Amino acid sequence: MRNKLLALLFVVVVSTLLIQFVWKSLDEDFVCYVADPKKETISFHYKNNQQTNFQNVNNLKLWFSSSSTELVFAMNGGMYKKDKSPQGLYIEKGQTIVKLDTASGEGNFYLKPNGVFHITNKKEAKIAATEVFIANTDIKFATQSGPMLLINGEIHAAFNKSSTNVNIRNGVGILPNGQVIFAMSKKEINFYNFASFFKEKGCKNALYLDGFVSRTYCPNQNWIQTDGDFGVIIAVTKNK
Repeated sequence: MRNKLLALLFVVVVSTLLIQFVWKSLDEDFVCYVADPKKETISFHYKNNQQTNFQNVNNLKLWFSSSSTELVFAMNGGMYKKDKSPQGLYIEKGQTIVKLDTASGEGNFYLKPNGVFHITNKKEAKIAATEVFIANTDIKFATQSGPMLLINGEIHAAFNKSSTNVNIRNGVGILPNGQVIFAMSKKEINFYNFASFFKEKGCKNALYLDGFVSRTYCPNQNWIQTDGDFGVIIAVTKNK
């Protein structure tokens, strides 16, 4: 009996260590930032005061440097057209810049269901599939992208675990406690494995933002990418 208990204890210890190793290895493949929308400010940025595209994090960082806020995290926030205007719904400070796109088409954006990541005036972060998203005056920021990575805890049905369609990818998910997790893969990854990252973190809904053009500014992980030429940029700031 004693030998059986020791054997069982050994299995439990080894399994725990293995899980910790897998989680650590998994996390090392991504640069990620968890933001609390109640304590930090999550904002979306498209054009500056001169109505010129910010284009990249460097320009946005310079813009914030003249204010009383500190940029602690940023990443490109959705797909864009050739003229760098947002593809799909874009709301900034309560103003709808681009309307919701419910059309069908080709490419990742139209791999339905796609969805909308939005922040309310009550500082609540939400992700909803486009088909169930309802625009209202309580939405302060919103960006539409696609495809959804997770829908109600389930990985997008079109994703294949063995897919060879790999790329650098960035996305966003909502954690069970309402906090937001932003993540970008450090190496090429397929959609299924990218969605799995958010699922293993406990997210019920997660949204793909973009691919090979993706850049992330995350100083607390020594990951500083400030180049690029984007449409929308998502920023997390705090008071200096």
